[in-house]
Amino acid sequence: HEFPATVPANQNELAEVTALIRGRVVKVHVDVGQDVNKGTRLALLHSVDLGMAEGEHLKSAARMEEAERSHVRAKELYENKAVSLAELQRREAAMKAARAEARETRNRLELLGVPQEEIDRLDREHTIKADMPLRAPFDGRVITRNITRGEVVETDQKLFTVANLTDVWVIGNVPEKDIRFIHKDQNVNVVFAAYPHAIFGGTITYVGDVLDPATRTMSLRVTVSNPERLLKPEMFAVISVYATSSSDALSVPLAAVQDGPVGKMVFIQQDVGTFEARTVK
Repeated sequence: HEFPATVPANQNELAEVTALIRGRVVKVHVDVGQDVNKGTRLALLHSVDLGMAEGEHLKSAARMEEAERSHVRAKELYENKAVSLAELQRREAAMKAARAEARETRNRLELLGVPQEEIDRLDREHTIKADMPLRAPFDGRVITRNITRGEVVETDQKLFTVANLTDVWVIGNVPEKDIRFIHKDQNVNVVFAAYPHAIFGGTITYVGDVLDPATRTMSLRVTVSNPERLLKPEMFAVISVYATSSSDALSVPLAAVQDGPVGKMVFIQQDVGTFEARTVK
């Protein structure tokens, strides 16, 4: 049984890289077709909004330090009966509020994708850079790029697509009459239009649960190993499934099956010129 198929991107091994904050593209480091490792810098953005967020973090950190010093002074004065308990409690509350504000501004930077080491540098050097690198989420290949130097990008733009092509999906459509021959974890062969004389082995990893009402076909997904990166998204293919109705069934040419007195029968050759009639079903 043969079924037409295409190669979509493996959704489990594909990532759309977007910016978490609005910014201007300073530099683009990779192009389409380039292999990247996890953490590889894809592009560098300069963001005014990020600079403002970093500035707010530095201000809140300064307010927290001042509130902590004020609380320490009040504690010493209270021990020497120089200030009231109410004043000590007021400064303690101000210190807790300042700490909460500092945590909030730090969390905002983390949500914007600023790495821990950059936040630590900011706290240590008190210098705003406002640079936001875009990095590869895993090892793979850049298959789309929609970014140019100098443009201003928004958070809803898909700037890069990174795909791990070690394994590819092949999605086929199985007619209703052939569904009984298909089951999960079944080994199949796949022939791609780009390589008509090569046969690739694959495994059925998903069988659809619902038929397409328009075409009366069921979706079938085969995972094919692609270590040499020969197979690429959007290729056309044919899935070949070799199946019988039961595991111990034999196949004979259709013309060999005859109508006998008690049903279907075939002739089994015993010797030269000697045949035995045998009933089959």
